Amino acid sequence: MKIVPLTLALTALISQAQATPVLTQPGEAVPVSQFITQVHQDRSVTFRLWAPNARKVSVVTGATDESHVTHPMQKDQNGVWTWRSPVLAGNLYEYFYDVDGLRTIDPGSARTKPQRQVNTSLILVPGSLLDTRNVPHGELHLLTYHSRELNAERQVYVWTPPGYQASKDPLPVLYYYHGFGDTTLSAIDQGRIPQIMDNLLAEEKIKPMLVVVPETETDTSGTTPENYRYSEIRPQFYLPNATLGDRELMHDIIPVIDQRYNVRKDIAGRAIAGLSQGGYQAELSALKHPESFGWLGLFSGVTTVTVPDKTVAQRLADPQSVNQQLRNFTLVIGANDEVTGKDINQLKVLLDKQGIHNDYKIYPNLGHEMDVWRPAYAEFVQKLFK
Repeated sequence: MKIVPLTLALTALISQAQATPVLTQPGEAVPVSQFITQVHQDRSVTFRLWAPNARKVSVVTGATDESHVTHPMQKDQNGVWTWRSPVLAGNLYEYFYDVDGLRTIDPGSARTKPQRQVNTSLILVPGSLLDTRNVPHGELHLLTYHSRELNAERQVYVWTPPGYQASKDPLPVLYYYHGFGDTTLSAIDQGRIPQIMDNLLAEEKIKPMLVVVPETETDTSGTTPENYRYSEIRPQFYLPNATLGDRELMHDIIPVIDQRYNVRKDIAGRAIAGLSQGGYQAELSALKHPESFGWLGLFSGVTTVTVPDKTVAQRLADPQSVNQQLRNFTLVIGANDEVTGKDINQLKVLLDKQGIHNDYKIYPNLGHEMDVWRPAYAEFVQKLFK
């Protein structure tokens, strides 16, 4: 079989058909600022999309299906569709466009929600803990390593605090897992971990620590989520994936971090947390390894209530052991969460029945979304290593 270079193949195709020019902007006479999305000084936002041939365009805001609001847009003489929001509170917002029934990201914005299949854009309105402030900044490292457990090249992000290189004392570590359908960049770009950590540390509200963000999906032949129907995810996917992820964490990731960084290796100096699917990973690893983790946070997490694990069940049946292990066991849920509300609330009932100490918080009027997970993360890290 003869392999033809892509450029030659495309040239041949173009020569066989009349090429239709693809326009990318209204014209050189129109400034770029007039057809891209913009945050104004009063913290309102004008959403713009150049789509001259579209018949109907809307911008859809909100982070969940239940909270989505559709805003019809108006087209001007240049083919630019616009809608201006009211004044917004400082936050990082999700949105997408509906163009004649097609869901699409905003091509006029550099920020997209970090997903395995990208369909949502982000826009930052200043005025919150998520801002990049004029404070000392930590560093964000991307480490590539070979996972012997998965026989694959893998990557983790590591945030180190300002002045880490000059620190002589080993620092504690938080391992933090992202949710289903997202990527490691979700915790960085949308979770805003670097900004939250910089700002809280500058306010002296947290202890210096490392934050390690591994990949939640193991992506083996049997643990790639796209190979499962949605109805199969809980009964067939979560446990095998988390079991492999636990082996990767203990045998590959932690050894890499321990080797590359000056970190604590005692139970009181290592925490683990996660959101949604990442919460399940955190629960599984923390309770399977009582000698390794002294702090556990589940933010709207899938739990062993709906995806049972034998080892975790045995641990939860021994409340004295869990209470001795965990300095803090945090459970967080949005009041309107239809995805993992059952998981967190029933685990809370079980923990209370067993006498296992826990911190439990409900965020009112919110669902399965970052407006729960970002503040939950910020509150959790303020409890750690004290």
